[in-house]
Amino acid sequence: AVLGCALLLPTVLGEDCPSPCSCWSLGEPWGTGVDCSSRGLRALPALPRLTRVLHLHNNSLASIPAGALDGLGHLQELRLWDNPWHCDCHILYLKLWLQDFSAPALARLRCTSPAPLRMKALGHLTGNDLGVCTRLLPTKCLQFFWRDLILIAGAVITLLLVAWALKFSKRLVCQLRLGSRRLRRSIHKTH
Repeated sequence: AVLGCALLLPTVLGEDCPSPCSCWSLGEPWGTGVDCSSRGLRALPALPRLTRVLHLHNNSLASIPAGALDGLGHLQELRLWDNPWHCDCHILYLKLWLQDFSAPALARLRCTSPAPLRMKALGHLTGNDLGVCTRLLPTKCLQFFWRDLILIAGAVITLLLVAWALKFSKRLVCQLRLGSRRLRRSIHKTH
């Protein structure tokens, strides 16, 4: 049994296993299993990117930070039940992510707080349940919005100036042609 564990560890530890968790190899091309269940976790640990099986049930997780699960493109199994989920604006990321990943996993999760939402299924939360989420967009996103708006306005103004310049240049070319015809006629008359 000791030899079997020694053979498993090098393939799993190619990526670090989070310290409070235990990991096992699913075979080189299949990735890693990570068991962080019943560890009293209050925050999500840094997970190996090749995680295929992830057990986070029976912890003290109240939410999952936005983007924390996005890098787990190989994930096939996720257990999140028995955590005290706090259902406010911070839970939106997990709800939306689970809607894409696994409807059954989403159906098993229940809100623990705030009191009016206690025992409500996370999948049944609506915008009315969450109240007003005042900062859905981070400040940086709003800065990019204003920058993009200014760039678009600048492009529109530039296009209008180019159109005006083209119209003006056509008029100028017409005047030059008429002027050169008159000049030729006057030269022919004098000769």
